[in-house]
Amino acid sequence: MALRAYWKGYLKLSLVSCAVALVPAVSTSQRIRFNILSRTTGHRVRTDLVDAETGDPVPEEDRIKGYRLDDGTYVELDDEDFARVALESTHTLDITSFVPAGAVDPIYFDAPYYLVPDDDIAQEAFAVIRDAMAAEDVVGLARVVLYRRERIVTVAPRGKGLLVRALHYKGEVRDEAAVFDVVADVRVPRDMVDLAIHIVRTKAGRFDPAAFEDRYDQALMALIRAKQEGRPPPASPEPGPGNVVSLMEALRRSVAAGEGRSGSARAASGREAEASAEAAADRERTAGAKTKSKRPGGRATSTKTRARTASPRKRMKKVG
Repeated sequence: MALRAYWKGYLKLSLVSCAVALVPAVSTSQRIRFNILSRTTGHRVRTDLVDAETGDPVPEEDRIKGYRLDDGTYVELDDEDFARVALESTHTLDITSFVPAGAVDPIYFDAPYYLVPDDDIAQEAFAVIRDAMAAEDVVGLARVVLYRRERIVTVAPRGKGLLVRALHYKGEVRDEAAVFDVVADVRVPRDMVDLAIHIVRTKAGRFDPAAFEDRYDQALMALIRAKQEGRPPPASPEPGPGNVVSLMEALRRSVAAGEGRSGSARAASGREAEASAEAAADRERTAGAKTKSKRPGGRATSTKTRARTASPRKRMKKVG
């Protein structure tokens, strides 16, 4: 099914060019949408654009753009004025350079688009440009005017076509140092990191977008259906109180739960994490024993730990 093109022009690489069409790669048509109603009458509320001074409605043909000056006056611009801003990138997507695939920081990514040939004559040149980038494992950098803005874009081979990603300009991306300044420099105990690494490994998987659904939309639609049918709305789950008193305890309980893995793989990785947990527990008990040994008349009940494979229960009996 052919989708409506958002932009049409030419893809250009040096002296090679071909007619292309740009199609948005994502759609929001499946999202739940609402109309604004009057609570009193239940009727839809209509929005009219009116003159801010006179209050009179302004028909669409009389609406123009205005750039506000410091003195409060406006420079008026109509469609013909915007058409006079003539840039080559208005109608041409000119690839000026190439970078290795993955070289662009994802923080600059904005909207994605599909790029396809716009006529039969363009097919061969389009395929040549696509296959050359695929062979070199590179993405092209180009400029194109979209939404009355010149955008930097990447052009990359994707299947039979090309994927175009609009990029943010450097000045549009906030400086991460200013945001991350609130993050303290914390020295994390290696035992905690080892347990967290185990949890990460047990949850390893592959990204499958089909496995994820908008659960908020689903819950919202369930509420709408319930109100439509006169049923009580579904009860909202309430988070239960947590009993974890320390980060180490939270990590150990997470390892014990073994979320995300099963069978022998869970058992094998679980033993590694258990060893780390036991090591941490040994150190805690050893530290406690040393503290007791410093008391007058006291003696150290445990200055050396047993084999790390011994269970905590057996070790407690031997220490006692």
